[in-house]
This record gives sequence, C-alpha cells and structure tokens, in this order.
Amino acid sequence: MPSKTAAIGSKLPEFTLSSTSGNAWKPSAAAGRNLVVYFYPRDNTSGCTKEGIAFRDLYPQFRKAKTEIVGVSPDTLASHEKFKAKFGFPFELLADVDKVACGVFDVIKEKSMYGKKYMGVERSTFLVDGSGVLRREWRKVKVDGHAEEVLAAAREL
Repeated sequence: MPSKTAAIGSKLPEFTLSSTSGNAWKPSAAAGRNLVVYFYPRDNTSGCTKEGIAFRDLYPQFRKAKTEIVGVSPDTLASHEKFKAKFGFPFELLADVDKVACGVFDVIKEKSMYGKKYMGVERSTFLVDGSGVLRREWRKVKVDGHAEEVLAAAREL
C-alpha cells in the first residue's frame, strides 16, 4: 500500500485496483495520456449517477483531448459492473474496497447525514498529465457543470 499521498506538481504514487475491464489497473496504465480520476461515494445514488452520466456524455470530447477517465468508489467490482452496464459508461470503474486510492488522494472525510457523523468518500476529481503528474484537483465537488470544467482543464494540458 502506498504511504505517499498525491500532491499537485508531483508524480502519482503507483497503486493497483480491480477494474471493470477485468484487468488490474494502475495509474501508469494511462502513460502518455491525461487522466481524470473521479471519486464518488456510491454506485446507483442520484448524485453519483448524475456525475457518471455527465462524464459519459462528454467522453468523446475527453478522448479528443487525449484524456482517459476512471471512476473510483469503495463499492465492489460486482456493484461497479452493474452500475457501468446500467448507464453505459464507456470508461472503467475501479473498486477501491480497501480504500487504497482513497488514501492516496485523501478523499475519506467526516460527513454527516440526518445528524449522524460518519467517514465516507468526499466527491473529488483529479487531473493527471501524460507524464503522471497531478495537475489539478477539485474537492467537495458539486455535480452541475463539473464535468465541463474538468474537460476545459484537460484541454489546457
């Protein structure tokens, strides 16, 4: 498990997650292309579905900008496979059941629902350039307009 956390201007530490492609996924798999890593709390919830659909709908434009997308949550691979199929996501979803990537990107935060506090994934997005260096981060993401903002940033790289 990597002990390093990702920092703007630094190369991402290497880690491995299970992917809906059926293969193990590592950040180095995107070498030579930009990479959007978006973290979301849970499959099949309204905000997470809306965010995935926004990235799905802009996917051809991300590809033109030489940018890959991966979605990450602590859900199981089986849950991801159903979620991906249901909404036709053209990008991979990564199962971070042990919260390895969540730790690298420091996205586990205290949250509150119905007055109860708990630790969970803070909706966050990270943009990595083709040499594996973290260039931008968005934390406490609001879904509306977010995918468009990330696309604009990817085009600038």
